[in-house]
Amino acid sequence: MKKSIVIIIAVLVVAIAGVVWLNVGMPLNKKPVVVKTPPPVIGFSLGTTREERWATDQSLFTKRVSELGGVVSAVGTDYDVTTQISQIENLISQGIKVIVVVAADSDKLAPVIAEANAAGVKIIAYDRMIKNCNLDFYVSFDNVKVGELEAQGVLNVVDKGNFAYVGGGPTDNNALLVQKGSMNILNPLIQKGDIKLVFNKFSDNWDPDVAYKNLKAYLDTGKTVDAIVAANDGTAGGAIQALREKHLDGKVPVSGQDAELAACQRIVAGTQTATVYKPFVLEANESAEVAMAMAKGETPQTNSTVNNGQIDVPSFLLTPVLVTKDNMQSTIVKDGFHSYDAIYNKTTATK
Repeated sequence: MKKSIVIIIAVLVVAIAGVVWLNVGMPLNKKPVVVKTPPPVIGFSLGTTREERWATDQSLFTKRVSELGGVVSAVGTDYDVTTQISQIENLISQGIKVIVVVAADSDKLAPVIAEANAAGVKIIAYDRMIKNCNLDFYVSFDNVKVGELEAQGVLNVVDKGNFAYVGGGPTDNNALLVQKGSMNILNPLIQKGDIKLVFNKFSDNWDPDVAYKNLKAYLDTGKTVDAIVAANDGTAGGAIQALREKHLDGKVPVSGQDAELAACQRIVAGTQTATVYKPFVLEANESAEVAMAMAKGETPQTNSTVNNGQIDVPSFLLTPVLVTKDNMQSTIVKDGFHSYDAIYNKTTATK
């Protein structure tokens, strides 16, 4: 009997000790500490600020990254390659592991991309391919298709005669792809003899003034054009300015791309024939989703590969849309890209 009592007392002592330990070691009224992981930081290096679209792209990209739980560290320069390289190096030095790059020059960023590779940083080319490097991903619209649509937009109005091609910046790989697409459509008619390509020049840095001066110099010789395929809306605006001085604006069809507000106004006014609409929200969102997937160690979805001269880069290519005055409201206005009032209340726009 005494032995049983001793055992019971021992058990009670152990139980009481356990309760005391629990109260001392793990207070019942105190919640466990939760350590929060800082949000992923995504670098965004913008190599051009000249065209209207880029501020929109950056804003859309930043918004989508934020929605996905990340933050954006953005830097920018206007076609200053040296500055862009320095800015990318600074992002790398900050420990940022994913950087999205809009290239100021498609050829000259390869060395800094190699620096990123060595530091374990993922690089995503946004809209413009970066050539001859180990690039991790590429998000863009199908730029060959853009060029094809630009040429077709003009051919829908004039399919014979003297044609001019006003190109973009020769250091931007996109300008080469857009030209390739346009020539895919024009070359069969050139070979057939229906079209004569009388003017074919690039415009440094996609500069509308360069496009204007080049075409003006040609027209000042007394030569004529029946149609103009321009690489973007900025170069289209420069070409239209040159036409205006010869009283040819509205008489010669001109195409472009980017659906800039001034271009949409020119289209409804009749001085520009077409633009190629690229819903930038799709490109920005896709790039943000790819960047955040990479930041989490995930493999993003692809729908294509594009060779950059060194590797076949995993890519996601989006589909552009040809816009004329006939479908302006069902595309640009419907999507809220530009408002009806902004486009149609200034139909006398000339630039």
